[in-house]
Amino acid sequence: MEKTTAKHMSTAQMTVTALMTAITCILAPMALPIPISPVPISLTNLVIFFMAYILGMKLSVASYLLYLLLGTVGLPVFSGFTGGVGKLLGPTGGYLIGFIFLAAIAGFFVEKFPAKIYMHVVGMIIGMAICYIFGTAWLAGQLGMSFVAALGIGVIPYLPGDTAKIIIAIIAGPQIRKTVSRFM
Repeated sequence: MEKTTAKHMSTAQMTVTALMTAITCILAPMALPIPISPVPISLTNLVIFFMAYILGMKLSVASYLLYLLLGTVGLPVFSGFTGGVGKLLGPTGGYLIGFIFLAAIAGFFVEKFPAKIYMHVVGMIIGMAICYIFGTAWLAGQLGMSFVAALGIGVIPYLPGDTAKIIIAIIAGPQIRKTVSRFM
């Protein structure tokens, strides 16, 4: 994808950024609640991994922030087809904020090391770790529990699925990036 400046964004970049926001709005609400946690299994991080390949760092963050804004103003785009400030301030709000850092870090690593898949994995893992820290700290505060206890219900059960999402992203992401870049 061509470089983006604050002053200029191509029509194709705007279109693809909006499209990725729409895909997030479609897939993120389709969450699977699990009985041991108020945090559902979501496809949000998988979409963000693909954003990193398609949009790079700046536009991934912009796309995710647009999604977050849409949900915050009340559109039912958050997990379970919910929206509003209450969701952002609820137990999963820290993860919603943490995804901003996931988009930035994963996007940076994909841009900075375009041919080094192992570095993409490193960026996705670091981004998820930062997201987990924000989410776990917020969850612990919301539920009045220790950080370690919050890890047990807000991170540990999700590690296998999030690992699978990273594998899916590194397999499909470069191919998707190549396909999309032909139209950019």
